[in-house]
Amino acid sequence: MTTSPVSIQSAPFDTAAEIAALSDALHGRVGAIVTFSGLCRDEGGRLTALELEHYPGMAEAEIGRVVEEARARWPLDGVRVVHRHGLVTPGDGIVLVVTASSHRIAAFEAASFLMDYLKTRAPFWKREHLADGTTGGWVEATRADDDAAGRWA
Repeated sequence: MTTSPVSIQSAPFDTAAEIAALSDALHGRVGAIVTFSGLCRDEGGRLTALELEHYPGMAEAEIGRVVEEARARWPLDGVRVVHRHGLVTPGDGIVLVVTASSHRIAAFEAASFLMDYLKTRAPFWKREHLADGTTGGWVEATRADDDAAGRWA
């Protein structure tokens, strides 16, 4: 674990440890901690892995910029974003967003804002690895994802 609000890593993350670290650092100063854990799905048995690529350095900086935007929009006392890269298999965590604030609404909205950004505009590229042994295409954000992100404009 790190004190930086953003971590992009190939290794699995420990959701409980990440939440505990932020909670311990803010002990007594917040009234709400909201978390979102995004997991890799098997897409009905069709998928054996999801490959995530990124530009090291650029991805951290861009996500850090959006974390600062969230801090400007909501009264946040703490934020943690962890995103995996490399091959991720079904059931494994891909992304974790943790937001902390004095009040729940700010924490919920900031977490939702960050996830909408990560789903639609973060500099990651996802490719499917299929159960038949082939490599599928690159995965794009869905219209529903774009619509969700549009509410923050």
